[in-house]
Amino acid sequence: MSIRKDFYQAQRELTKIANHIAFCHDRYILTRNGKDLAAIVPIEDLEILEAIEDERDIEVAQRVGEDIKKHGTVKWKDAKRDLGL
Repeated sequence: MSIRKDFYQAQRELTKIANHIAFCHDRYILTRNGKDLAAIVPIEDLEILEAIEDERDIEVAQRVGEDIKKHGTVKWKDAKRDLGL
């Protein structure tokens, strides 16, 4: 479950919010002027997000490696020249 909380109110209630997240596993969406600003999530959610991000980074690195094998690389001085730098 996600709970919306004004950022400034959340500052005053940070200890309460942190305990609620840790024990109830809810997520808090912090708002400012009615707009979503940031989120505070349980550590387990963060670990899942980071694992997904790591998987995507590995996939991108593998694609780059395959592209380099297929097309080779360009020397930095040649890239700068081609870009007019």
